Amino acid sequence: MQISRLSPSDVAGIQRWNAFVQACPEATFFHRAEWQTIIQEVFRHPTHFLLAENRGEIAGVLPLAHVKSLLFGNALVALPFAVYGGVAATTPDAVAALESAAQNLARQLGVDHLEFRNLSPRHADWPTQDLYVTFRKAILPDVEANMLAIPRKQRAMVRKGINNGLLSQNDPTSDRFFALFADNVHRHGTPALSKRYFDTLLRVFGNDCRILTVTSPDGTPLSSVLSFYFRDEVLPYYAGDDVAARQFAANDFKYWELMRQSCEQGLKLFDYGRSKVGTGPYAFKKNWGFEAQPLHYEYCLYKRDSIPQNNPSNAKYKLFIEAWRRMPIQLANLIGPHIVRNLG
Repeated sequence: MQISRLSPSDVAGIQRWNAFVQACPEATFFHRAEWQTIIQEVFRHPTHFLLAENRGEIAGVLPLAHVKSLLFGNALVALPFAVYGGVAATTPDAVAALESAAQNLARQLGVDHLEFRNLSPRHADWPTQDLYVTFRKAILPDVEANMLAIPRKQRAMVRKGINNGLLSQNDPTSDRFFALFADNVHRHGTPALSKRYFDTLLRVFGNDCRILTVTSPDGTPLSSVLSFYFRDEVLPYYAGDDVAARQFAANDFKYWELMRQSCEQGLKLFDYGRSKVGTGPYAFKKNWGFEAQPLHYEYCLYKRDSIPQNNPSNAKYKLFIEAWRRMPIQLANLIGPHIVRNLG
């Protein structure tokens, strides 16, 4: 088993990597080679995209990025800004070789910890972060069947949005989405990712990254979602809402429209994404009839005694969150990307 690194300029290598990811059952959208370009260009983090080959055939891949920050620590992560990561491989030998290479690299870089964001557990003896779950559910082949599969109270909210005359549009740019997204996260007291990041996602992933925006009948943007498309799955990943969205049920209508369009396109799985246990987004997704599936974020600790807690649930960030909410949004949008690039 030979371990090598993918170069961002190796066009043929990228095509081979992505062909493997497309075919490997363990792979996710976040194993695609384009993330190397995005993480390097937008966030300026060094990347180490490792591949295992057996007699010239790819048997496994492991996308890694080195995130080093005075505020949030020094880590090698598979993969920052992704909800899923870790090794995607077709043989146990490839898994072992890639994880061994990652641990050797982590020691060479002198990181505090190595993190794998696994869908399934791999290391019973490693510390595990149980803060997050994901929500994934099959899309039924008939639009009305999907509507009827939504629990009654949530279905009523979807119909409320329909009755309010809301409209959905697929946006070619991130302009309307970013305005709603940035305002939304600012109200929650967290820094926003840069608009450049979203523009880069649209450019790099092409038709596999799309934005759906919901407007009132007069055209006022109320709610928007940026989704990734992988194989037969749709993954609504980033979203934003205006303060008026609640009274129109625009958020509910938005996800129904995405599900309806995905059904009509023949997609098979709706990945509602990651949420923290016990939060509003967690409850919202449960209300749609989705069942929580635990995520297995596993850590190999080198220079620390416990798993880092760089998330808004950490009590030590309470004052920061309150101060951020009071900051003018123009200033928050200017400073935010410099902070959030190190959170991953």
